[in-house]
Amino acid sequence: MNYASLREFDVANGEGVRVSLFVSGCTHHCKGCFNEEAQAFDYGEEFTTEVEEKIAELLENPFIAGLTILGGEPMEPANQRALVPFLRRIKPKNLWVYTGCVFDQLKDSASRWHTEVTDEFLSMIDVLVDGPFVESKKDISLKFRGSSNQRILKLEGGKIVGDLV
Repeated sequence: MNYASLREFDVANGEGVRVSLFVSGCTHHCKGCFNEEAQAFDYGEEFTTEVEEKIAELLENPFIAGLTILGGEPMEPANQRALVPFLRRIKPKNLWVYTGCVFDQLKDSASRWHTEVTDEFLSMIDVLVDGPFVESKKDISLKFRGSSNQRILKLEGGKIVGDLV
């Protein structure tokens, strides 16, 4: 897996000061995507053990609220398979994930988005921002999302327990 960028102190992509990992690779190709270059799976740098260690160190800072993973598309099957072992190891104190998929697509075992690690990945996520960016529903006044169709879902054990909007 490649990643497009790593923000060490991000306040735009989740509550509190966060570490944000922008993964590469996305097949949604949403019109008006803010991170279009990260749609290519080979964009950016390789996600190495050294990068994993750097993220783990950053997350040890007491003022860091957690980790946010966005992209590109973290829920691309190849990205899920790379991220889950990393998340198992570091166990972030709070995890936000942004996806152009909707929650039901991820839970549907017949969906191309559902892999052998999807349920485990979902069980690690505290907040899932789901839904594709829809340019006609773009609203810059929305907190933590780009278009009004996107939801901010609180998850526990891979199940929706609330909506933060």
